[in-house]
Amino acid sequence: MYKKVLTLLLLLPFQFLFAQESSLTKFPKGYTPEEVGKRVAGRLIGHKHALHAGKWISYPETFYWTGSLKYASLANDKLLFDSLEQRFQPLFTTEDSLLPIKNHVDLNMFGSLPLELYLLTKDKKYMDLGLPYANTQWEVPEDAKPDQKAWAEKGYSWQTRLWIDDMYMITIVQTQAYRVTGDVKYIDRAAKEMVLYLDTLQRPNGLFYHAPDVPFYWGRGNGWMAAGMAVLLRYLPKDNQYRPRIMQGYQTMMKSLKEFQSPGGMWNQLIDEKEIWAETSGTAMFAFALITGVKQKWLNAKEYAPVARKAWMAMVPYIDEKGGVKEVCVGTNKKNDKQYYYDRPRRTGDYHGQAPYMWCVAALLEK
Repeated sequence: MYKKVLTLLLLLPFQFLFAQESSLTKFPKGYTPEEVGKRVAGRLIGHKHALHAGKWISYPETFYWTGSLKYASLANDKLLFDSLEQRFQPLFTTEDSLLPIKNHVDLNMFGSLPLELYLLTKDKKYMDLGLPYANTQWEVPEDAKPDQKAWAEKGYSWQTRLWIDDMYMITIVQTQAYRVTGDVKYIDRAAKEMVLYLDTLQRPNGLFYHAPDVPFYWGRGNGWMAAGMAVLLRYLPKDNQYRPRIMQGYQTMMKSLKEFQSPGGMWNQLIDEKEIWAETSGTAMFAFALITGVKQKWLNAKEYAPVARKAWMAMVPYIDEKGGVKEVCVGTNKKNDKQYYYDRPRRTGDYHGQAPYMWCVAALLEK
């Protein structure tokens, strides 16, 4: 009898941990990642491209596309995957003018999409298309401005501008290049750049200013940072010199996000402003970072799995009957004016929101 009781007591911590982790696997009907993924990804098929400056494939579409591909692969939805891949083929021929040029952080990120297609299909044409976007992020053009050259001389991307958005844009294409090639120069670049942004923009409470001269905790901006750190840590070698600093920055941010989560499970357009509206794209990015952290065991499951689940359960009702995510802040430049963030328009189906919902779906489905 004594041995049986002792065995049960020893097993309790493991059973409790499993219960916490299972809170990210068991969802009621309508809330499963499979159902949500099918609804949200399906909206991309048949829709026109969302262009940047009316010329090139935009970063919101790029990330929506990538997340949908991951979902289709994880869910073994061959019909959806083939449709998403076929949508890409004209970019090699009749739509090649829509390929972004390689001269800005918001454009070079496009390389992450063909590199994802390479990882999923092993078709070399995707790697050949994607790698130059990663390479040119560090290759200084002749017409670069003095400040851009100065960043490059310090070992950073010449596209550095110290907006928190950059820490997904730069991180994702460099990390994808590392995953495809195994060349550590790519992941080292991303890690060194991340530490620069951490040291410059993260505040003692774990959150980030939009830029050094914009002292507001904008939701989606912080979301880009959270998601960028989660992606980078997922693939950064354990012995990388920058890993401890990035992990510290990540865990400090996650602790702060837990404290700022609203009772309903969302985060607001300005994270620390209780009276402002709840915003979906930032919430989804935070949920993605939390789900990833729990599954990778960077975060204590007992403490953080319920936070991630609460966010997911709050997010799903914002999806309309056509698979469009509501209450998405439109594209937003930095501005040293709090009211500017309060007044940003909100849209339904904006790809800034569709994309991180798909990241959450894939993160929940991954083992």
